[in-house]
Amino acid sequence: MIFKEAGQNNFPTMIFIHGGGLSDWSLIPIVDEFQKKFHVITPIIDGHGEAAAETFTSIPDSAAKLIHFIDTQCNGQVFAIAGLSIGAQIVTEVLSQRNDITQYAIIESALVYPITGITNFTVPSYQIFYGLIRQRWFSKLQAKSLCVPNNMLEIYYNDSMKMSKQSLINITLSNGTYHLKESISSTKAKVLIIVGEKEISVMQKSAKRLHKEISGSELYIAPGMRHGEISLKYPQKYMELLEKLFKL
Repeated sequence: MIFKEAGQNNFPTMIFIHGGGLSDWSLIPIVDEFQKKFHVITPIIDGHGEAAAETFTSIPDSAAKLIHFIDTQCNGQVFAIAGLSIGAQIVTEVLSQRNDITQYAIIESALVYPITGITNFTVPSYQIFYGLIRQRWFSKLQAKSLCVPNNMLEIYYNDSMKMSKQSLINITLSNGTYHLKESISSTKAKVLIIVGEKEISVMQKSAKRLHKEISGSELYIAPGMRHGEISLKYPQKYMELLEKLFKL
């Protein structure tokens, strides 16, 4: 896992974790604004972008690397941790393991219900279709489904070609088999849970379960929005939600 930094080191530390298939570039508008007031860390998940050479293994492995970074570089606690999709699952896993690691957490579109049959389906399908990710037309379709802004399509395409088949398989399996741990209820963080109104039912169900399990959490259903759309395409609105959470 690669860790990028922006802002002054003496500012409160915020960590933003990108979604699957993306990288730190997807967070540029958010980082540009928050680095004025915060020390901003943007990890690049193994298997993605500049970290493509390191095979992604699992969400717990990524969570362990993030915890190690916070322990060794941030004195064991940060101001806030935010994540989208698989990044949000990593945040959820971190909160489940360490209840006092952050004051605030933002969980956007985290799947916490295992998908039936994902293991049997994933490996055979990627053996057949992996080559499609090198096709520009297919990349555009994927980017649209991920709500990647138009000005980031080219970098998304270039990063897609870097991802290994094994990382892609492991990402899909880890995402689709992740289950919520009971220990999440012990977190001391103030948590904001975000889900798009137009997301599939299991994502809506996941958000509501997180809201139920995490005492004092807030649930925001983004009107008319799809998976990850609010932070990727409407970063100003996303940042306003965070500032309201922080009472800035």
